[in-house]
Amino acid sequence: MQTTSDRHEYPAHWEADVVLRDGGTARIRPITVDDAERLVSFYEQVSDESKYYRFFAPYPRLSAKDVHRFTHHDFVDRVGLAATVGGEFIATVRYDRIGADGAPASAPADEAEVAFLVQDAHQGRGVASALLEHIGAVARERGIRRFAAEVLPANTKMIKVFTDAGYTQKRSFEDGVVRLELDLEPTDRSLAVQYAREQRAEARSVQRLLAPGAVAVIGAGRTPGGVGRSILDNIRDAGFTGRLYAVNGALPEGRKELDGVPAFRSVRQIDGPVDLAVVAVPAERVPEVVAECGEHGVQGLVVVSAGYAESGPDGRERQRALVRQARTYGMRIIGPNSFGVVNTSPGVRLNASLAPEMPRPGRIGLFAQSGAIGVALLSRLHRRGGGVTGVTGVSTFVSSGNRADVSGNDLLQYWYEDPDTDVVLMYLESIGNPRKFTRLARRTAAAKPLVVVQGARHGAGPRGHAVRATRLPHATVSALLRQAGVIRVDTITELVDAGLLLARQPLPAGPRVAILGNSESLGLLTHDACLAEGLRPHRPLDLTTAASAADFHAALSRALADDTCDAVVVTAIPAVGEGSVGDAALAEALRSAVAAAPSKPVLVVHVELGGLAEALSAAASTAPQTATAATAPQTTATAPQTPPGTPPRPPAVTSPAAASGPADGAPPGPPAADGPSVPAAPPEGTHLIPAYPAAERAVRALAQAVAYAQWRRDAADPGKVPGYEDIDERGAAALIEGLLSRGQGLTLGGEETCDLLGTYGIHVHRALPAPTPDAAAEAARTLGYPVALKATAPHLRHRADLGGVRLDLADEEQLRRAYAELTELFGAPQELRPVVQRMAPRGVDTVVRAVIDPAAGAVLSFGLAGAASQLLGDMAHRLIPVTDREATSLVRSIRTAPLLFGWRGSAPVDTPALEELMLRVSRLVHDHPEVVAVTLEPVVVAPHGVSVLGASVRLAPPPARDDLGPRTLPVAY
Repeated sequence: MQTTSDRHEYPAHWEADVVLRDGGTARIRPITVDDAERLVSFYEQVSDESKYYRFFAPYPRLSAKDVHRFTHHDFVDRVGLAATVGGEFIATVRYDRIGADGAPASAPADEAEVAFLVQDAHQGRGVASALLEHIGAVARERGIRRFAAEVLPANTKMIKVFTDAGYTQKRSFEDGVVRLELDLEPTDRSLAVQYAREQRAEARSVQRLLAPGAVAVIGAGRTPGGVGRSILDNIRDAGFTGRLYAVNGALPEGRKELDGVPAFRSVRQIDGPVDLAVVAVPAERVPEVVAECGEHGVQGLVVVSAGYAESGPDGRERQRALVRQARTYGMRIIGPNSFGVVNTSPGVRLNASLAPEMPRPGRIGLFAQSGAIGVALLSRLHRRGGGVTGVTGVSTFVSSGNRADVSGNDLLQYWYEDPDTDVVLMYLESIGNPRKFTRLARRTAAAKPLVVVQGARHGAGPRGHAVRATRLPHATVSALLRQAGVIRVDTITELVDAGLLLARQPLPAGPRVAILGNSESLGLLTHDACLAEGLRPHRPLDLTTAASAADFHAALSRALADDTCDAVVVTAIPAVGEGSVGDAALAEALRSAVAAAPSKPVLVVHVELGGLAEALSAAASTAPQTATAATAPQTTATAPQTPPGTPPRPPAVTSPAAASGPADGAPPGPPAADGPSVPAAPPEGTHLIPAYPAAERAVRALAQAVAYAQWRRDAADPGKVPGYEDIDERGAAALIEGLLSRGQGLTLGGEETCDLLGTYGIHVHRALPAPTPDAAAEAARTLGYPVALKATAPHLRHRADLGGVRLDLADEEQLRRAYAELTELFGAPQELRPVVQRMAPRGVDTVVRAVIDPAAGAVLSFGLAGAASQLLGDMAHRLIPVTDREATSLVRSIRTAPLLFGWRGSAPVDTPALEELMLRVSRLVHDHPEVVAVTLEPVVVAPHGVSVLGASVRLAPPPARDDLGPRTLPVAY
């Protein structure tokens, strides 16, 4: 049991689960007096060489005095942490605060000696690196700024741990010992090292789940049917390349197999390692199963069992216990309440899911938090005429269920560098860590498209998902995701439409679209859809209904060769009569044209052209192979696949056909027996073309690709965060420290607000209180005429439309008359809180806000003041710190931006000055996270310069930044 220390209570917030380099997990926690036996046992398992490196002399065993010293800590000047697996120590680290003379000391001494010891069996797993991150964070919390370590020159592994950490360091050599000094302040390099280690470890932990060498299905029924037996059958029928076992505690003695699969009553009885266990037993039996798996050395679990957080408070506590238990053994969990996982790689062929058919292999990574939506997505990809299946099908699929452990963030880490995945599709119902998701999404989107549809946008998420509270509306979160390069769509239909286009098509170089086809009306509909989506379409080229395949080929070839065109949409309707173009001929004509010029995306809009879908996705001169629902699993499991290491195919496209599937969110049924046939996978190098049943769907997918391509170009040069010589960062810090000493959180007064903003070059027009007409007149004389008289009561502030503002008061007579009118209309001065302010130059009223959201981080927002932002929600948002390029785009992102640039003959205003103001606000909030909210309203942007007429600032202790701390897994909710 963990107890209180000599001087401080046990710091439970230092406990953390971490993912190690090999994908396994360990728990890091403070060492307490109750750990004496564990410490001794741990030390006995360390080699003599490692002991020598730690103590610089032979040290075969710990004395009673050593054990007391290493287990009794005050958690301030003396701290010890242990990494544990299965409750036992695998590594330790400790620091002791020292003074300038190297002797033990207390605060304000800010240096400490640090030392590590890692069991030999666990060296090379990244344990010491993880411990260094955590002990460094603890030290900073306790006021320690530097670590000193003495290492023998032969202990190269430990020297590398320190030198690779990315901290600013000094090295010296004296008396045969290397002395290292590390400055513990995080640097750009130390954060980069931390993020890189995080990515490698979390990607490896997912890889262990998706590419196991041996799988055990626990809860496989003795007779066909049931969840466990269905998953067992699906794994076997998909042709899993590893070893497969069935586990059922109710198996009769002597029964050794289930339908040819080796069967056991317990996972302990399996002779050999098990990498992945699929758990399909009632929730009350899961803890027993997890313990057996942990003791057997199972690396990960897919828990399909229900009865957890989705069922209420008792289930949520059961879910917390499940995660804690699994992590104790170093295992990660997908689920509970998961639909399963799929890996179509020819070297794996794993269908550990409830999907009765193995998805055809392809280049799309698919993540779904909902099992039902996962079924719908898999079915829709399978039914899109085959073009997506076989070539642009699924590489891997994960249904996270309640997302208790493995989440979308982990899958982004894996897919980021997965060579078998070209595009990522995600259905999310909650984002547990928006700050981290945004960071990972930005990095992923810079390498491959990431398309996201989010459910539960207008209400609470599923009961099984515990997420951090956010004050940001969904529209703001969506805008921030788009800023990170995420392609946001609204339905799973749009998710599939965009995914199929992006999976094999080149990105468009711009918004210019050529339209050609054999229907003038369909061409005009496509033209209108392009305009509605902000694209720049050419006038449609009508080939008439008499067009032949050769006509389509020639027209498409010309369009692809046209330098004024960035993409082509081909419209096609069925033609009847002698000599009309056939589906196969038209498909071959389009495909051959694309093959000759593959640098531009091509899409097809078709109307009830049933055969064209299959023809476009089928191999040239190869007839489709039919497969009924009953035979599809066998066909898909043996479909030709891309060998490992094969270079990516040239830009290809998906197919049309059964583009319309079940309604969004509805579980799909099997394809009808008389439905479209399933084509064979095309041979290497065949160009597939995506087809859509409606112009709006094709154009929307193209518009999303155009926007994403533009983001990729912009992301290559994101701009810089400018520095301004007149910013007084230290002065602002001193002001903030003094103000916060008065309380934990406070909204600053007018003078304090002006003083703090002034340190960052943000100057607010003075507003002098006017509790009486005489005071108003005196204020006006001080400021100089003309002036404005404003009521600052909450119900009248910023509401010129209610009459609470009087402008351009040229003299005292006008001022006193305005004062009398205000008090007559709205009440006594005590209620109105009137102020007098010098008139600013005329311009456009805007609002600039910054807020630190506990989940998403610091956000800068901009819009026009008044109805545009308050009623219509016309605000744009960027994550802080904002670069100069982002500030420029922020100003232009709102729908009412034309008012700033000379709309209908008005004078353009000084947007560069506005951008500089926003950059200064961004710097203030980024440099001083204690500034949790800033509002500048109104900000009048004139033809020359800006005037800040109102400002408010709120200070508070900054919320925790888990993205700047040591690597940890999320707490089990």
